[in-house]
Amino acid sequence: MANKEATEIKYSAEQVQEILKDYKLARTSREMSLLGRKEVLTGKAKFGIFGDGKELPQIVMAKFFKNGDFRSGYYRDQTFMMAIGELTIREFFAQLYAHPDPEADPNSAGRQMNSHFATRLIKDDGKWKSQTDMKNTSADLSPTAGQMARTLGLAQASKVYRNNEDLLDWNQFSVNGNEIAWGTIGDASTSEGIFWETMNAAGVLQVPMIMSVWDDGYGISVAKKYQTTKESISKALRGFKRTQKEPGFEIFTVKAWEYEELLTVYNDAKEVAREEHVPVLIHVEEVTQPQGHSTSGSHERYKSDERLEWEEKHCCVNQFKEWIIKEEIATEEELQELDKEARDEVQREQKKAWDAFQNPIVNEKNDILKILDQAINLYPHRDNLKSYKSTLNRKKKPLRRDVISIARRILLELRGTDSEVKSRLVNWLEEQQDVNFDRYHSHLYSETKYSPLNIEEVKPTYNSNSKKVDGRIVLRDNFDKIFEKYPNSLAFGEDVGKLGDVNLGLEGMQEKYGKIRVSDTGIREATILGQGIGLSLRGLRPIAEIQYLDYIVYCLQGLVDDVASLRYRTKGGQAYPLIVRTRGHRLEGIWHAGSPMGMIINAIRGVHVCVPRNLTEAAGFYNTLMQGDDPALVIEPLNAYRMKEKIPTNLGEFTVPLGIPDVVQEGSDITLVSYGSTFNIVESLLPNLQEMNISAELIDARSLLPFDRNKIILESLKKTNRILFIDEDVPGGATAYMMQKVIEEHGGYYYLDSPAKCLTAKAHRPAYASDGDYFSKPNAEDILEKVYEMMHEANPSKYPAI
Repeated sequence: MANKEATEIKYSAEQVQEILKDYKLARTSREMSLLGRKEVLTGKAKFGIFGDGKELPQIVMAKFFKNGDFRSGYYRDQTFMMAIGELTIREFFAQLYAHPDPEADPNSAGRQMNSHFATRLIKDDGKWKSQTDMKNTSADLSPTAGQMARTLGLAQASKVYRNNEDLLDWNQFSVNGNEIAWGTIGDASTSEGIFWETMNAAGVLQVPMIMSVWDDGYGISVAKKYQTTKESISKALRGFKRTQKEPGFEIFTVKAWEYEELLTVYNDAKEVAREEHVPVLIHVEEVTQPQGHSTSGSHERYKSDERLEWEEKHCCVNQFKEWIIKEEIATEEELQELDKEARDEVQREQKKAWDAFQNPIVNEKNDILKILDQAINLYPHRDNLKSYKSTLNRKKKPLRRDVISIARRILLELRGTDSEVKSRLVNWLEEQQDVNFDRYHSHLYSETKYSPLNIEEVKPTYNSNSKKVDGRIVLRDNFDKIFEKYPNSLAFGEDVGKLGDVNLGLEGMQEKYGKIRVSDTGIREATILGQGIGLSLRGLRPIAEIQYLDYIVYCLQGLVDDVASLRYRTKGGQAYPLIVRTRGHRLEGIWHAGSPMGMIINAIRGVHVCVPRNLTEAAGFYNTLMQGDDPALVIEPLNAYRMKEKIPTNLGEFTVPLGIPDVVQEGSDITLVSYGSTFNIVESLLPNLQEMNISAELIDARSLLPFDRNKIILESLKKTNRILFIDEDVPGGATAYMMQKVIEEHGGYYYLDSPAKCLTAKAHRPAYASDGDYFSKPNAEDILEKVYEMMHEANPSKYPAI
């Protein structure tokens, strides 16, 4: 040890040990990045994106990350994940190879590209783990700045736990709200609107969030002078900085290679966020990117020689090494020995990860080769079999698809034969189909006992004193029961708090339950959703309101990329039991009357979509969903708030099952399927149809995701032999979806005596006012004429032409 006596005066033995441990980790992470890139370029992995250049600030950040804290990060945080003990070298390479086993890759079971991290928050039995006993990270996603809104909700959860007295003993999720949400983002991604929306909302809400911005000067090839005003996000945000008189957030700047200054800055940031519940932005400048953005390109194409030389000099690992030598903590030779240890360990663990990934596939390959040999012996003149064997033998590093593809080709080749070898192949493929379903298709929705699909229907009950009230009263009083029953429930959105939402469905709830549980937000749909995302990940049951269905577009990216895919992309390791509440269908004008259901249901598979016809049904859905562990979108019908409904006696208890249509009227001539507000129009026409001697069976779909799990509509079609799907989406939207489900997937085609038909709105948004509604969406006469036209086609003598 160089100048050991002087070193011991300046740094204690514990400090020396910690510094050298930090250096070893930095070198290990760098070697992982270097070797990871080689594995991609040699074809053993598909794609690579790495955290090289950010090792030192991430190691320092990890020192202040405590049990119970949450990371909501950026796909370059491998060093941080290693520093908190939630990523091993072998797990890193397992994800790079897409190993589909959560034991090998606990982050995503091979479902996400490398450097997308997640800790497993849910036990195998579906219950939450104790988050305060572990260091938590929410599952990463690739869309730039997509992690921002979620970070806001994770931080807000600490504020809720600190201020809601009913949750003070919920120590599984929080200890007095002391937890910090740690966000990370690349500097170029701060150009995204969601970054600004989140930072503004964090300043308004005053939540414990620390956002680290890794600034390497580029967004892939685009220099930050084209990205950010003043070429500095910390300068651009100065107006948000808190003062003695005005709240806001704290802002720090620090260079990525200054170890001692990083320690000071992150310690100060931690104190501000954890103790004061004030958000913090840390602008980490002079970050380098030694290998460029990813394996899909080379940064030499867009960086000058001068810039590349500067990056080599200012690489945080190189600077850290020079500082250690300068401070006489270790000699260059000693550090070189640590370098070698790191490199050797990475190579050993990478090989183990590769073998663990390859061996099961090689075994499957050998299984098929044995079957192939038997098939060739049995059918020696079938040259394709020999070709398949040659092809498979050439695969020295086979993928699973190589094996399965050839196995299926063999089966095609053996068509029309009957032999033991063919039976073996069929059985093998069936076994693989089951295994591969689990590997690649499972956990889109909850597979736990808490799935909302397991909630049995409880009908609303009434007595002689049950009054007819405005539908909103049923909804409001049911929400009251929910808030009373679930102390971890809360609702928020535009006009939700003081007003009780624009239709007064939450009237008086803020006054009764307080501003923490029922609150107003700004006009910022993306971060309203983000609040719900983060809160739901921390044991709370948020109801996030998007004021109108048309506005769902503002937060659709979060629903699509994060909410809908979370359980799937972690293979059941995480879940968002989030309810998004909105209202839609028939009202006034282009942006308050949309019904883009086809867009929604095809974008957010993984989220339940409920489309109740009235507010009693809506309340029943909320009661169901609060007992489950999946996310859902509930679309209340806009014109139902003033419609009269009897108020049930079992508010908060009655439920509406997901995916179980309601046969509202039985009939024998034609099946009519609809939902939401349009359903009510169809129902109002039943007397008219009866006058026309048409016996219509009317079915309310009730939910579109899932749709008709028990094939109730098919049973109706077996009886009527003709069917009409009616809604107010555009042509080819949700009606086409329902038709495909019933006619193709459920086998309804075999029971048709007439072509299945759809009746939809026009292809444009609805025009303004009552006339606009009439001419834009299916009206009463449209429905009557369409039904009669179908009956005329079936029996012209009984139903003469109009």
